[in-house]
Amino acid sequence: METERLIMRRWRESDREPFAALNADPRVMEHFPAPLTRAESDAFVDRIEQRFDELGYGLWALEVRETGRFIGFAGLALQTFEAPFTPAVEVGWRLAREAWGHGYATEAGRRALAYGFGEAGLEEIVSMTAVLNVRSQAVMRRLGMTRDPADDFLHSMLPAGHPLRPHVLYRITADQLSRGSRERS
Repeated sequence: METERLIMRRWRESDREPFAALNADPRVMEHFPAPLTRAESDAFVDRIEQRFDELGYGLWALEVRETGRFIGFAGLALQTFEAPFTPAVEVGWRLAREAWGHGYATEAGRRALAYGFGEAGLEEIVSMTAVLNVRSQAVMRRLGMTRDPADDFLHSMLPAGHPLRPHVLYRITADQLSRGSRERS
């Protein structure tokens, strides 16, 4: 898949090293429990590819079209951990720090939503993050997603008292996406 500036594609062996570097960056991973080791990062790529084979969609590797540089991922992930809204499909992203601030997450997120509501036939897509992650929440709002504070939750995979446990949940439906697209044109 392509956007104006990005190529969203399946993963290549050559993506593993730069992906491990961004997963080891404490700033990139500040809203996750811990940075990932190389082995954990590689296992994550393996799980991503397995989901593509199972579902036909997943977290696409992002490449800047102009340079061919790998900058992270964006896409759709099936979430099944224990929460009031699961199972659900989440739109998400993770970019190398040097790719921040260029609008890539929003651009790729829009394309992933279009795929989810189009080719994948989904009715609703969610996005979630730690309450502290205001940058990702801004991307969710730019994507036209809405938050009901009643949907906020304590992430079941984090221990009580962990500062990242409180999470916000944003949602969007196909109707909301098409209304937002019409309003922007």
